Amino acid sequence: MLMLGPSVVVAAPAWAQTAIDQPIVQVARASVNQGNQIMLNGRTYPVDWTQWQNSGQPEKVSTGLSDSGLNRRFGFNLSSSNNFRQQPVQWFTPKPVSLTTRFSENGAYRYLDISTLAQTFNWKLQPQGNVLKIQSPPSRIGQVRAGRQQWGHRLVVDLDQPTPWQMEQLTNSRTGKTNREFTLAIDATAAAGLAKAWKFPANSALKSLKITRKQGRTILSGVISGTMTPRVWTLTNPHRLVIDIQATAPEQRSIVWAPGILRQERVISLGNKQYPVTWLALNPKSPGLELKPIWGNRSSLLGIHPLITMAKGAQVAAAINAGFFNRNNKTPLGAIRQNGQWISSPILNRGVVAWNEKGQFQMGRMQLQQSLKTSGGQQLAIVSLDSGYPQKGIARYTPTWGSTYTPILETEKIITVINDRVASTQTSSSAKSFSIPKNGYLLILRSFDVGNALATGTQLETTTATSPSTFNAFPNILGAGPLLVSNGQVVLNAKAEQFRPPFDTQAAPRSGIGQTTDGTILLAAAHNRLGGPGPTLNEWALIMKKLGSVNALNLDGGSSTSLYLGGQLLDRHPVTGARVQNGIGVFWQPNPR
Repeated sequence: MLMLGPSVVVAAPAWAQTAIDQPIVQVARASVNQGNQIMLNGRTYPVDWTQWQNSGQPEKVSTGLSDSGLNRRFGFNLSSSNNFRQQPVQWFTPKPVSLTTRFSENGAYRYLDISTLAQTFNWKLQPQGNVLKIQSPPSRIGQVRAGRQQWGHRLVVDLDQPTPWQMEQLTNSRTGKTNREFTLAIDATAAAGLAKAWKFPANSALKSLKITRKQGRTILSGVISGTMTPRVWTLTNPHRLVIDIQATAPEQRSIVWAPGILRQERVISLGNKQYPVTWLALNPKSPGLELKPIWGNRSSLLGIHPLITMAKGAQVAAAINAGFFNRNNKTPLGAIRQNGQWISSPILNRGVVAWNEKGQFQMGRMQLQQSLKTSGGQQLAIVSLDSGYPQKGIARYTPTWGSTYTPILETEKIITVINDRVASTQTSSSAKSFSIPKNGYLLILRSFDVGNALATGTQLETTTATSPSTFNAFPNILGAGPLLVSNGQVVLNAKAEQFRPPFDTQAAPRSGIGQTTDGTILLAAAHNRLGGPGPTLNEWALIMKKLGSVNALNLDGGSSTSLYLGGQLLDRHPVTGARVQNGIGVFWQPNPR
């Protein structure tokens, strides 16, 4: 065990024993069938699956579903595990059952072998092209019981046999900001007398409950107190589905998902406040593991997307939302550098995280110093590169921004540069958008006069450097802020990074990246505390420090906060995740040469 701050004990990264000693990973290369959709009891869901022949038993075909699919579409609960080869699960069993793992060739998904479970629960499996049809035996609900508890409310659903269930919705209530709504769908029929609406006292954790029957399923829709969370679990002998609505700590979990990737869920205490935190601990020096900035639109910087969509498109194993952006213009507001190429410049001397392929990281406040040198000998500063943040001076837009540029401000001068030579000058009023030449760029002058320094025909030379200069050596950089922790000390200074009140004091969901003393990288997310709102920036800095961070950077928070692993969001229901402009992607290649 490793002590990581007062009263906090977190298990040492399990890959220190597992991944190094046992590097061989089972990969689904010999697949006989595979796809990315399942049809479960007649309903189609996006779930990755694969089938393979077992060595020595070519007549036997095993079936694997992504762990995210088993969790989201069947209701399987993943238990703690320090062995990436085996994943214990609970689903209408008296104790966890271990399923063998297998990974996709690109490392983006982990499959769990359900072959034995399918036989145990009498599932019928039939591959049909890209779709795996799964039919579970018909199930029937005996009764639904509801009862108030000292800690909240409990619902118990009696079943005649195990059956899949899905939490289809968990969102803020449309009728009141202090409440939340949930929808739980159970693949079971119910007697007509169970379809009814229940009312509960105003001070109850469960405000209302409606039970409906729809196309062979039973739907439980409820309104709960905003400080409460529904936790669903299963019992056997007799078979029951239990929904506990409470403000107590969620299940704490530690799963070695793959070599170098550890999934952690813990409750971190700050005084009398308790914050559930979900994070990934990454070994950046693990073979085949690499971090890179990602964004959704590869042909343009314009666009925002759900992190889960962005991550699947980039085929990453894991990801976290990263930098700030303009939600209206859908453009980045901060540093992005990938593989040595500047994608978008930093703004306002804000915090960044930088890293290289050797697993070395640096965090701090950074500026990008860019300049134009004209053939006439003049030196002109460039204030931004491919950025959605308009400021007085000269901005530069390259084909990385997209094929065209639409003026951000009403009065801008647009100078087209081709092959490092000024080709033309226009004003923003002359067109709605301006083409960005593939062999050049645009210079945008905002409230800035350069006289004849950029006259047609002028030859230009650009230079770029970072301040501090140590960031120059890092090929990958991503900016957000504020900087939270440096060299083991909280250094939060929102004012120095030009964040405006109440950003620095408000309580909100948070995401961040941290680095521990042994070089482990933490991708972390926190939402509401038990019985209250999310952390302030200062509390978030203390939480990141308690997780073991000696260096930490705040990432974009609020509705953007999202943490992804193997096809699912770990920290929130996917329908509640906002669209974001960029993220940090974790690429993992099984058994790299």
